Amino acid sequence: MPDIFKSKNSGKKLRVALTGNPNVGKTSLFNALTGSRQHVGNWPGVTVEKKTGTLKHEGFEIEVIDLPGTYSLTAYSPDEIVARDYIIEEKPDVVIQVLDATNLERNLYLTTQLLELGAQVLIALNMTDLAEERGDSIDIQKMEEFLEVPVVKTVAREEKGIPALLDAVLRTAGKEHVHKIGYGNALESKIGEIMTLLSEDTGLKAAYPLRWLSVKLLEGDENAFGKIKGRPVESKVRKLLDSEDMAFFEAEMADQRYETISCLTALISKKPERVLEPSDLIDRVLTSKKLGIPIFLALMWGAFDVTFTFGTPFMNIIDSFFGWLSGVVSTNVSNPWLSSFLGDGIIGGVGSVILFLPNILLLFLMLSILEDSGYLARAAFVMDRLMYSIGLQGKASIPMLMGFGCTVPAIMATRTLESPRDRLLTILVTPFMSCGARMPVYVVLAGTFFGESAGSVIFAIYILGIMVAIFSAKLLGSTVLKGEVSPFIMELPPYRLPSPKTSLLHMWENGSMYLKKAGTIILAGVVLVWLAASLPVGVEYGSESSLIGSLGHFLEPLVAPLGFDWKVAVALVFGFVAKEVVIGSLGVLYGAGEDESAIMAGMQADPALDPVIAFGLMVFTLLYVPCVATVGVIKKETGSWKWTLFSAAYGTTLAWIFAFLIYQGSRILGWT
Repeated sequence: MPDIFKSKNSGKKLRVALTGNPNVGKTSLFNALTGSRQHVGNWPGVTVEKKTGTLKHEGFEIEVIDLPGTYSLTAYSPDEIVARDYIIEEKPDVVIQVLDATNLERNLYLTTQLLELGAQVLIALNMTDLAEERGDSIDIQKMEEFLEVPVVKTVAREEKGIPALLDAVLRTAGKEHVHKIGYGNALESKIGEIMTLLSEDTGLKAAYPLRWLSVKLLEGDENAFGKIKGRPVESKVRKLLDSEDMAFFEAEMADQRYETISCLTALISKKPERVLEPSDLIDRVLTSKKLGIPIFLALMWGAFDVTFTFGTPFMNIIDSFFGWLSGVVSTNVSNPWLSSFLGDGIIGGVGSVILFLPNILLLFLMLSILEDSGYLARAAFVMDRLMYSIGLQGKASIPMLMGFGCTVPAIMATRTLESPRDRLLTILVTPFMSCGARMPVYVVLAGTFFGESAGSVIFAIYILGIMVAIFSAKLLGSTVLKGEVSPFIMELPPYRLPSPKTSLLHMWENGSMYLKKAGTIILAGVVLVWLAASLPVGVEYGSESSLIGSLGHFLEPLVAPLGFDWKVAVALVFGFVAKEVVIGSLGVLYGAGEDESAIMAGMQADPALDPVIAFGLMVFTLLYVPCVATVGVIKKETGSWKWTLFSAAYGTTLAWIFAFLIYQGSRILGWT
């Protein structure tokens, strides 16, 4: 370790950027480095997720910034722009690129671009265990000599190689690095001409590596042209390039990079003769045309059934605790108004939401296991055939699958779609994928009216959401959003045993988001319901004479054709705050507070509810306007109130039609 270390940051602090292609184990490495010391937010000005974490090593405090996964640093998507601009403009002390040791050639393309930036690159050669199992041999020393950067072998999922990687971070920080790809005389001549022009601008010279900027301008990179926009050199550069075929230059440069990579991989790695591996046989089954979708549906059904079955005992414990707590408050608070506020409003409201935390955690755990094992990417591949047939890009299946967890990050994930048409269409249909927030509604209604078949009924609701999303994509894609479908190229990650640490961290990240909602927006919504049920003063709590009763009766004619009464109308209105509030509202109106058993008993005793109406209510909850947070992110992502209001109106209209058909159809058939 060097005795003297100089960084642009004061004291013993380092900033390390973590970058790499998707599915190379970057998340596992980030978790291995930072553990629970993580913070998730958005990059300033863009809806791209920003994850940061901290750790200490050899007396240094190291901040790790997890950059969005990207295949290259060409400005095709917000992810790539964020990753590239952070490295260029923020100039982190070290950039760790995570490479998949089983697929060097693909990963090294990003390496060549990072080296052109002049960044202090350190390579974490990950998944070396899988490479060795296949019989691959990689000469680390030759790799370091050719690239002129340190290379450290890691197995992030097992936290192997982490100390050596951190030691390499300290050795790499503060060192100057210059490495360039030679593009041949003709291209180098053009690059030199552009560099000469750019060097006239001292501001550009100080802010960006001029060779890198010249290469990007020669490739026709619009984001690079944005960096010289309005500067005196802009007109000179554009005049020089106006007569050039920049698409040709871009292709030539890419070819030269791949030629360099091909030579490098031939020197540093040896692979045994390719034989059919067990994963190939598994893929033949899981991704087959005939069995792929049925297997996907079976696995999703299993995940939901596990969520419902194993979550019930924990729900009962939480139910008993909040019931006891509410009883303590009622016994010890003499003021009836305050007792009702604390017991029915605060404890009942929060309890009715926390009650479903086991289900939410189990759902996220199931999804995390499927993703970490490598299956979720295959599910997207399987769905690609269906997605393409309905006029939607196959990559859209990834944010839609994320929608099973939470719609807000799922909609944000559409930023990876290059086509504005595909992105907007995916945003409009993703809310139909049943998010975890709707789970409490399904659990209570299905558990009350469908008994042992509850898991299958909930699974049917999820399948209905998928079918409505498919139908809507086909309808909107052939009418208001006509256009060509963008091609989708996807690489399947290797199968891996899910990492318990990664899966549990992912589960807790999403579960903690749910708890924060319970402590803020959901609590506010349920307290608002309580207040409306308690006013005017002296009225029977939650009665038809209360404010909430008046609101319900005002709305009842709109939902009566669906079989819903005034109580359901009120619950659906407050469900706009957050879908979990639907059950909290019904708990208030039935005078049951947080007591799940009391809510279920109240529903069973209510002549206005039966299995058909309950199923219609589940369908309506699935389809109608999403929560206020989702509406907000739709507005932010689309930048349009027109599309935001269209999304809300379209979903609510579909919800009304489906619930109407369920109720009226059952009456015609004599089922209710």
